Parts: sequence; structure tokens; C-alpha cells
Amino acid sequence: MFIEPNISGQKRGSIEVVCGSMFSGKTEELIRRLKRARIANMKVEIFKPAIDVRYHDTEVVSHDSNSIQSTPIDNSQTILLLAQDVDVVGIDEAQFFDNEIIHVCETLAVKGVRVIVAGLDMDYLGKPFGPMPQLLAIADFITKLHAICMKCGSLAAISYRKTTQDGQVLLGEKETYEPRCRHCYNEG
Repeated sequence: MFIEPNISGQKRGSIEVVCGSMFSGKTEELIRRLKRARIANMKVEIFKPAIDVRYHDTEVVSHDSNSIQSTPIDNSQTILLLAQDVDVVGIDEAQFFDNEIIHVCETLAVKGVRVIVAGLDMDYLGKPFGPMPQLLAIADFITKLHAICMKCGSLAAISYRKTTQDGQVLLGEKETYEPRCRHCYNEG
């Protein structure tokens, strides 16, 4: 990723979106970027939806068990209240936030904050998920990650739901979802 040099010395904000299917490494990449920012002595704040308690109540945890301390929140406006005087804001599972997350990210970036957002770009039906399409549209940098299809071994971009439960939001792991390529997803 190329970042324009800052000749004027002013703080320049940006929005980075890391997206892909489940098991593609989105949270792993978010954690990696946030830890590097801390190594560079930047002040970092991390947020996640309060509903995501799959691995830990207050940590963002990847499927590979890497973790970083975070603040669970119920609504995206809270980020603006808690992210004062920071250099970098990390947001995990952005698809679960309300549409105000778009305004929150834009506001932070205009203030000079580097915003790194990770989330599913599509739901289990292969449809755009929550505020992610709008976040992708306003992003300065986009990284789309792929998992490996559990049926054929090709690159996977869709999270196939293995249960018959309805509803867009169903927190789960390998017992509930598996990554699939477009072909294997459509075979069912």
C-alpha cells in the first residue's frame, strides 16, 4: 500500500477497509496493522460491536487466536466520544454497526485520524452486508481477502451458512459457516 508522503507536516486522515468472507483473515490483518501502529508509538483505540462475544468480551480475537484489547460498543456514535486525541482507530466487524458508522469514519478521517475498518462485505446470501458497501465507497484504501473454499480448494469469497436458521445476523464459527467459492456456493 502506497501512502502519500506528508510534506506539510499536517496530520492526514484516511479510511482503510479490510473485507472478505469469514475465515479470510480480516481480523488478523486488522490486528497486524494496529500492532504496527503501536510499534510506531501511535495512540491507537480499537472498537468492536458489543454483540460479538464469540471469543472474548473485550478483545478482538482472530480465528488464529491473535488478539488485541478493544472497547465493545452498542452504537457507532460512541466511537466519536471515546476516540479523542488518537492517531489510529480500529473497528472490527463493521457490518454489525448501524449506518452512522459511515459518518463516524468520515468524521475521524477529516480530523486526521487513520481509520482501519474490518468486516464482511457480503452476508451468507451473497448480498452486500450492512454499511460495508458505503464504507468501501468512501475508503481511501481497500484490501479484499479471500479464504479457501472448503469444497474445492479455490479462492472463496462467500460465507456459506451450514444451518437452516434465517436472519442476516447469526454469530457463529466453523460449525455454522464455511467459506466457499462462487461455484460451490451456488451448488448449495
